[in-house]
Amino acid sequence: MTDVKAEEIREEGEGFFHKSLDILLKNKLTLAGMVIVALIILLGLLAPLISPWDPNLMNVAGRLQAPSLHHFFGTDEMGRDIFSRILYGARISITVGLSIVIIAAAAGVAIGSVSGFCGGRVDRIIMALTDMILSFPSMVLALALTAALGVGLFNTMLAVCIVRIPLYVRLVRGQVLSLKEEPYVKASRTFGASPAWMVVHHILPSCLSPLMVQMTLGIGDAILIASSMSFIGLGAQPPMPEWGAMISTARVYAIDQWWYAAFPGLFILVTVMGFNLLGDGLRDILDPREGSNHS
Repeated sequence: MTDVKAEEIREEGEGFFHKSLDILLKNKLTLAGMVIVALIILLGLLAPLISPWDPNLMNVAGRLQAPSLHHFFGTDEMGRDIFSRILYGARISITVGLSIVIIAAAAGVAIGSVSGFCGGRVDRIIMALTDMILSFPSMVLALALTAALGVGLFNTMLAVCIVRIPLYVRLVRGQVLSLKEEPYVKASRTFGASPAWMVVHHILPSCLSPLMVQMTLGIGDAILIASSMSFIGLGAQPPMPEWGAMISTARVYAIDQWWYAAFPGLFILVTVMGFNLLGDGLRDILDPREGSNHS
């Protein structure tokens, strides 16, 4: 019996893999998003190996040089190699995006599960707070929280986490409200299962598909907000090679030294686009009906 069940699980896994691969091969944009994300992550991981210069090495004599074979993306106002700083900046941006999404999703899953499963007054209080946070524009609220917490990349990440939590609360709460009425959940309650056990073993596994899609899309959004905060001087501080902070310094030289702002901005654009394309592709794979409606 165990062997039969294991064989069924294996066949289901193989079927899902082939179906996912088929969707990826047919959807060129999704494949492009996956390639972009993989390349950006790879560049960040291999930055110490492929970077031709120390990202913080200053050479005032070679300041603001145009792109060349010696400095692929040119140099900044301190003579630092922009290409090397962008490679190390990929590490920072990906780390910031992943950290914000993972923390916000974990908190949102916990709060949304409690809200949806308990219902009643607990649900009303949590959703009132959630709606209150969502009533503010994300950027404005993140700006206010960062100003209150203090300047710095860590405080910016914390502020963006707080802003993004309500999205996951609403997503998980809606799933829990629907799934807790399923017969298998009611049956486990009849057999004496605790609420926590039912949520962890029966409800949350069914929430993984929409949660993964939202998290993938959220990484690009988090990178963009964090870069915007650094651009206005509240996030990463010099000499940290963060893309938004680089553009903030480069705006003074944007007319004559176009490359200084262009390349960090291009990497922000490509990275965010890559995660958005990958998120849309995951939606098609994990929920084909929703993906077809979306397209």
